[in-house]
Amino acid sequence: MTATPMVLSEGVHKSFGSLEVLKGIDLAVQPGEVCCLLGPSGSGKSTFLRCINHLEKINAGRLSVDGQLVGYRQQGDKLYELREKETAAARADIGMVFQRFNLFPHMTALGNVMEAPQKVKGLSKAEARDRGRALLERVGLSDKVDAYPAQLSGGQQQRVAIARALAMQPKLMLFDEPTSALDPELVGEVLDVMRGLAADGMTMVVVTHEMMFAKDVGDTAVFMDGGVVVERGNPREVLTNPQQERTRAFLGKVL
Repeated sequence: MTATPMVLSEGVHKSFGSLEVLKGIDLAVQPGEVCCLLGPSGSGKSTFLRCINHLEKINAGRLSVDGQLVGYRQQGDKLYELREKETAAARADIGMVFQRFNLFPHMTALGNVMEAPQKVKGLSKAEARDRGRALLERVGLSDKVDAYPAQLSGGQQQRVAIARALAMQPKLMLFDEPTSALDPELVGEVLDVMRGLAADGMTMVVVTHEMMFAKDVGDTAVFMDGGVVVERGNPREVLTNPQQERTRAFLGKVL
């Protein structure tokens, strides 16, 4: 009996007006897998990530998380879009960390991490506080619980954002270029937290330009360009011995 894929994308298309950004993405990510999406800017990686939790609506195909369609229900052979409230409930199981940290500036680090579990999951303030403190400790920020975002470095803010996503106890974590807005010396501290999550068995889909991270931590590397999957495989093989000319050309520029 094979496990249900945590993410299953079948022929997913997405257009913005006349611009077709995703041109039929087929991809399965298994539970506990770290899948790294690589490729040039404009290849559709971030759009695909946003489609996984229905921040963007797909135009064709099917996307499911842990066996459940995202944002739609099926009746017969037709898909019907769910109401926002129903979609939000499903989205609560999917953590997302953005390029920009999107923290609430008027709340402390702990306040940021406590907010959603209380509002969405109905945790008591005491439970949310205990969980928040534990998660900030996990990302190496136990000394910053009372600091406001403006008092934190970019790397610290991004680690708070990861703790905030983890506070919902998601079954899937999506990372959209989580280190690209950071100064180079702060990148490592965020990647270390992500390494820890991977070691704990968290299923992760990561859009990244950090090739060493993909090589060290990824189970699968997926190279996208022009809205299609060009190549996929073991990250070490894809990065050191790519089979496709387009992958070779891209890696020749970035490695």
